Amino acid sequence: MMPEPLKNLITVTSETGFVPHQSEPDDNRYVFFYTITIHNESEVACQLLSRHWIIQDSNKKIEEIFGEGVIGEQPLIQPGEKYQYTSGAVLETEIGTMEGRYFMVGKSDQKAANEFEINIPRFTLSVPRTLH
Repeated sequence: MMPEPLKNLITVTSETGFVPHQSEPDDNRYVFFYTITIHNESEVACQLLSRHWIIQDSNKKIEEIFGEGVIGEQPLIQPGEKYQYTSGAVLETEIGTMEGRYFMVGKSDQKAANEFEINIPRFTLSVPRTLH
């Protein structure tokens, strides 16, 4: 039996919030934070190499971001461990979404590095009391 692909053994969850003291609604500037938790449920260490974000506001404006690692790090997540970080996004509207993917590599002593992608499920950024 083939082992389950690594991408099926990495889970990504998110929590979001609005940052009112950095936002300027009169200037269409809404600042949000998001906290991402990456859980490695595989049997090998996995390193996050880079990311691709798709950020969309409620005006349908899309911004794509590609970059190495997250918050200046390329974390190595050991089997059974979780890695968590917080970052931010600025939108021109009160509501938006983010989604994307991480590019990772599984590191095992027995075989060559195994590169793979994992999807970052879409999450909503919203000023409180904007969504019902």
